[in-house]
Amino acid sequence: MEQQQQQQHEAKHYAGDPAAIELHSPSDGRRSSVSAPINASGHKQELDRNFGFINICGLALTSGNTWIALGGSIVTAIYDGGPPGVIYEMIAASFFYWFIAASLAELASSMPSSGGVYHWATITAGRYGRPVGFFAGWWNFLAWIFGAASTTQILGTQVVSAYALFHPEYTIQRWHVFIAYLICSIGCCLTVAFANRALPMIESVGGALTVAGFLITVIVCAVMPHVNGQPYATDDFVWRDWLNEAGYSSNGFVFCLGMLNGAFAVGTPDVISHLAEEVPQPGKNIPIGMLAQYVMGFFTAFLYLIVIFYGITDLDAVLDAPYLYPLTEIYVQITGSRGGSLGLIIVSLLPLVVAIIGCYLTSSRVLWTLARDGATPFSGYLRRVDPTHKNPLAAVLVSGVIPLVLGCIYVGNSTAFSAFVSSFVVLTTISYLAAILPHLLRGRQGIPRGWFWMSGPVGFIVNGVTCAFIIVFIVIFCFPFSMPVDAETMNYTCLITGGFTILIAGIWVAKKGDYQGPTVVAIESEALAKDAI
Repeated sequence: MEQQQQQQHEAKHYAGDPAAIELHSPSDGRRSSVSAPINASGHKQELDRNFGFINICGLALTSGNTWIALGGSIVTAIYDGGPPGVIYEMIAASFFYWFIAASLAELASSMPSSGGVYHWATITAGRYGRPVGFFAGWWNFLAWIFGAASTTQILGTQVVSAYALFHPEYTIQRWHVFIAYLICSIGCCLTVAFANRALPMIESVGGALTVAGFLITVIVCAVMPHVNGQPYATDDFVWRDWLNEAGYSSNGFVFCLGMLNGAFAVGTPDVISHLAEEVPQPGKNIPIGMLAQYVMGFFTAFLYLIVIFYGITDLDAVLDAPYLYPLTEIYVQITGSRGGSLGLIIVSLLPLVVAIIGCYLTSSRVLWTLARDGATPFSGYLRRVDPTHKNPLAAVLVSGVIPLVLGCIYVGNSTAFSAFVSSFVVLTTISYLAAILPHLLRGRQGIPRGWFWMSGPVGFIVNGVTCAFIIVFIVIFCFPFSMPVDAETMNYTCLITGGFTILIAGIWVAKKGDYQGPTVVAIESEALAKDAI
């Protein structure tokens, strides 16, 4: 087939390499022996491994950005339980995402590929791997596109809210947010496209800014109420006073629905897996990076929520604030000044810019891996690695254009924009399920054991809890956000996910003749380059 011939052609460039491998297609069982493509994806190594462990930890922290992401959606979260609900729902979401992260870390260690869940789903699903991996890859790509758009929109609201702080007569318009959205989106996309060698340092700086911003924010929010002589919120307000403004009669269901906000904040465990071909020893460094991401993400988010809720003096003013970025009013109440609020907004804005860069970096790598296996339209163009910039330039630019289109939709209809970006959590978790569920159903067999492997019943329990959580909460996360429901408050996640799945099915019909999917590299580890595993 065309894809296998391409891999054999690429391998000829390494004819001088004494190692030989066996390529195995999981969908049809055919094997062929070729010269080593030198990385675990079954392709030749085209990208420089210029990301170190600290760099990918920076990417994980900034793109995860748990405490900042929680702040951006905190008003919506408060309606689903009040401050206690936000805290406990975040804890619950984090608990289950630990299972998801462990399941993905195991696969990342066994099959380090920039395709991430796309590659893993193809392999774990066995003879059904071609279609399962195809859909998983596209779901994951769309999720990261929507994630980039959502994060950029949060930054846009930060900018206009900061301006509104000092201009009380100013009326915020959606097109004002779009201007900030446009500038940031283009700037971040061009950074990924033309500053590839600087990206490791940028991500490291972003990680440092995230940690520094957290420390500054927590210290200021903890100290300023005391300095200003204002009382802190009561323990009941922070930990016990349940607030159900979602309109559902069941508080338990509201709690589960509110976990969507926590899932949005913590739900990016696969982010650094897409740099597996740009970091040495990815089979070890990627799982450790995932661990660092979730340890730091949980503790920063937990402490952050505590200090800002103890600093709130008027919850109704927060819910009714004219600012699109709800933390603006919270910071005013905590610091007692507009200048203090502006300073804290800037502290969170800087790492958010780096987070957007990380979103474009991730989405472009997913698109590139799909294209190099022939899974996209114009794959011959999108799979190319630019020799000057040492990156898949075309894939980067396409990944930057789509969020711009979504931004235009925001100007015309914010409800339609929200319908797209709110699908992020469901699309990511569906793509994870496509890789983990087949692995579980096949008895956790058929893949090599990597540096991180959950042996015995532990692996079955972790994978089982992961799949059960995803299946149940995909349904819950498709319910309306509040009742009674109308056109503006309706949750269109089910419609968006279903519509794009139908579109993916159309692409599958058009491409399945040439598409082969990722390859299993059946080889002893020493035959690959040492930094490939």
